Amino acid sequence: MFFDRPDSGEKTILVHLVIDSEEERDDPTEFEELARSAGASPVAYIGGTRRQPAPNHFVGGGKLEEIAACVRATGAELVLFNHALSPSQERNLEKHLKCRVLDRTGLILDIFAQRARSHEGKLQVELAQLKHLSTRLKRGWTHLDRQKGGIGLKGAGETQLELDQRMIRQRIKAIHKGLDRVRGQREQGRRSRQRAEVPTMSLVGYTNAGKSTLFNALTDAQTYAADQLFATLDSTLRRIKLPNLGPAIVADTVGFISHLPHGLVEAFRATLEETASATLLLHVIDGANEAQDELRMEVESVLKEIDADQVPRLEVINKIDSVPDGEPRLLRNEAGLPVRVWVSAKTGVGLDLLLTAMTELLSGGLVSQTVILQAKQAKLRSHLYQSKFVTGEQTDETGASILDLRLPKAELYRILAQEDLQLGEPKSSRSGQSDSLPQVQAVSAGSVSGS
Repeated sequence: MFFDRPDSGEKTILVHLVIDSEEERDDPTEFEELARSAGASPVAYIGGTRRQPAPNHFVGGGKLEEIAACVRATGAELVLFNHALSPSQERNLEKHLKCRVLDRTGLILDIFAQRARSHEGKLQVELAQLKHLSTRLKRGWTHLDRQKGGIGLKGAGETQLELDQRMIRQRIKAIHKGLDRVRGQREQGRRSRQRAEVPTMSLVGYTNAGKSTLFNALTDAQTYAADQLFATLDSTLRRIKLPNLGPAIVADTVGFISHLPHGLVEAFRATLEETASATLLLHVIDGANEAQDELRMEVESVLKEIDADQVPRLEVINKIDSVPDGEPRLLRNEAGLPVRVWVSAKTGVGLDLLLTAMTELLSGGLVSQTVILQAKQAKLRSHLYQSKFVTGEQTDETGASILDLRLPKAELYRILAQEDLQLGEPKSSRSGQSDSLPQVQAVSAGSVSGS
């Protein structure tokens, strides 16, 4: 019912009004991108201003007639409003315009329905759609509102509307049970990673910021990436190896958008919990978007709603290949920790700086230590190299390998507990090197304020 979409686009009229009583206003350009992402073919754009929405049709009488005339002239099949419409307003508009009417929430739900691929994703979208649909059932069943009467016509004692509402409640209950099982499976996976002390990084950001492209660049995955809103809907996890740190998990998540419907946030809570429980958030920002400061605030708002606003984060300014004089660089705070890095996920420029920043932020327990391995411990030597823990190697007069290691403290303790190792002098005391990671030249905050 919800996932069979027509391949062709629909002739669509876009309506966007500036409402004086609204403090936050949606971007009409983003609205058009949403419509095209849903497969619509916009044939007209109608704008205007109004002090506050009209209770019956949202728009005033004059604007209503303008839209109706445009529908007749263009043969439009759909009218999209870049606003939240009440069920009665949608019914009244459809009755007057003689075509389908959809508000911003319904449009986003439609896009999500088209993008859902996994069983979990389809359940989450269906849950959000059912909750949205439950308030809009009446317009489809006005001719069946009366209970049947007469001999041989006694039914279950319910109107068609009541029957549909009950069926929707039952389906919502069943979906909640399915999502509870998914949540339990995700929680079990998180506990396993925590026991193995494998850090998790979650990519978050505004939709179409380039998260999936960056995810593919970091993990060599083949996740679908496209220059469209909500190209990614299903959460994907991949394992990577960070230099001097070892294995880590990277999670690609659904993008955020201004005025994201609350029902979607609730439906996708099982997926968004991956973000709230992450070790580090990589906040991907479209560096070519002039409104990046406003979009950053929208993402922060959603992170607060899902209780992820306290998770440490690193800002990744993406798409520097689309910015004049865009150069890869790294910005640190007063404590010397990375806070922002400029990259191009499309070309790969700056990814080395990103890996360095990720390693530094995740390596609170990194230690430098020298170990001496005998020839019989070749398997352990190979493991240390594969995990990229080795920063240097020498051979003594007996043929033993002297390895300089940089690795998590917990991993060192694990190796010491399992292997009969002989420890050498700490790397810092032998070579005079400090225990900190190699530093990347910092960029002062003042020099990047205009970027």
